[in-house]
Amino acid sequence: MLSEPRSGRLAAWGNALLAGLVSPDDAVLAIVAEDTVHRVEGLPGESAPVGLTLALGRLRTLGATGLRVALPTPGHPLGLSGPPEFNARALEAEEAVVCFGAALGLVPEVYEAGPEGDVHAEVVWHVLPVREAPPADVPSLGEAERELAEALREATVVLSKLDVAGSGPVAEAAIDAYRARAELGREVLAPGYPPRAARVLELAQRVALLVSLAYGNGHGGAVSSSEMAARAEALRPVERTARRAQVAAYNSIVEERERGAR
Repeated sequence: MLSEPRSGRLAAWGNALLAGLVSPDDAVLAIVAEDTVHRVEGLPGESAPVGLTLALGRLRTLGATGLRVALPTPGHPLGLSGPPEFNARALEAEEAVVCFGAALGLVPEVYEAGPEGDVHAEVVWHVLPVREAPPADVPSLGEAERELAEALREATVVLSKLDVAGSGPVAEAAIDAYRARAELGREVLAPGYPPRAARVLELAQRVALLVSLAYGNGHGGAVSSSEMAARAEALRPVERTARRAQVAAYNSIVEERERGAR
C-alpha cells in the first residue's frame, strides 16, 4: 500500500477539476501518473470507451458534483453503498470511485502489457449504477486521525514484543524511499482539500507502509503459530484503520460540501 490507490487519484483530482481548481490536462496527467492510459467504459451516452477528459466532463453533465473513494476488503465494505453487483466488482478490485450527485460508480480494471523489464499498466474504468445512500463505515477526518494515532500506538507495542515491527535493511530502504519521495514536495492531495485531510492521508499512508513491511518480513521473530496469529491479529485492525483514514481524507471535500448543502 505504499503507492496511492488509483481510485484516490481519480477522486482527488476529479474533485479539483469539478471545482474548477485545475485544468482538465493537469487533472488527467495526475490521475494517469505512471500508467500508460486510462479509459472509461460504460459511460451513459457512449457506446465505446472514452478518455478521462471526456468522461469527467460527461459525469459533470450527468449531475456529479463530487467523487468519493471506496477501499473495500472481504467483510469490510468500506465506502460502498450498493447495489450488490457494484459492491462485488469493487470488492474484486479492492477499490472504486462513487459519484456524489449522480447514481454512478467506477471500478478500475488494470491490464499489464509490454516485454519483460518494460511492463506498463493500462486502466479501464467500468461505469456501473450505484445506490444513492451514505457510504459504509467512513469516519470523519477527526475520528480518523484519533483512531489512527491510537491504533498505531497499540500495534507498535504488540509488534515490538513479537520482533516483527518492520525492521532490517529492506524495511529501512523502503522507509528511506518514502521519506525521499515526501521531501521532493509531492502533492499528497489535489488542490482544494483542507490541510487536515492531507495530514491524515500522509499518516495513513505511512501506517499502511509499516503494515505492509511487517507482513512482508516473513515470520520475523514469530516462530510459533500462536505468535504468528498474534501478529496477524495486531496488524488487522491497524490496517483497517489506515484504510478508513485514507477514505476519510479523500472523501473529506465531498463531505464538507454535503454538510454545507443541508
